Amino acid sequence: MTSDHNAQKVFIIDDDADVRDALKWLLESVGLIADTYENALDFIDRYPHDVSGCIVMDVRMPGLSGINAQKKLADLDIDLPVIMISAHGNVDMAVTALTQGALTFIEKPFDDQILIDHVQNALEKDRVRMARKHTHTRMQTRYDSLTRREKQVMGLVVKGLSNQEAADELGINRKTVEGHRGHMMTKMQVDSLAELVQIAIALGQVEAGKQ
Repeated sequence: MTSDHNAQKVFIIDDDADVRDALKWLLESVGLIADTYENALDFIDRYPHDVSGCIVMDVRMPGLSGINAQKKLADLDIDLPVIMISAHGNVDMAVTALTQGALTFIEKPFDDQILIDHVQNALEKDRVRMARKHTHTRMQTRYDSLTRREKQVMGLVVKGLSNQEAADELGINRKTVEGHRGHMMTKMQVDSLAELVQIAIALGQVEAGKQ
């Protein structure tokens, strides 16, 4: 079992020590890394930001309930997938959790394999989320490396203007636009206009369907 910084973690939040220990043992038995917290505030205080993973949280806890904890996590930009655990009497609360964005809820007592399957699914969702986040950061860094003029040229190119039209718009000659366009494409690490448009949309530089 790996324990490097990049390994995903399952964050177990439950006020019942026996449940915490049982869940930790279960998840570690299939090679996952699990951290336990007796309440949501404890988790919020100790959560290592930028660690990929998921949360397994009891819906009913003293102090900050699972429902209210969910809202607090969203306010704090903690965007991990949440699996809610619910006792029989708490199904209404669990449904509320789902409407607030929880991935699923599991009623106690539950089958071990069902929990493991849900956790694996949540971890895969978070892998995808983190990959997208890193891709977006790389695209933004490339865009930030452009000169003011290169950004202007990119803005006009992704709107469909030809080099001559962009030159007329900027009051410079076409050859100069071609030079800026070449440098901009190299810095953005794209080979085609289609790729450039996709990046511009992802960065909010142009609206989908408006270019």
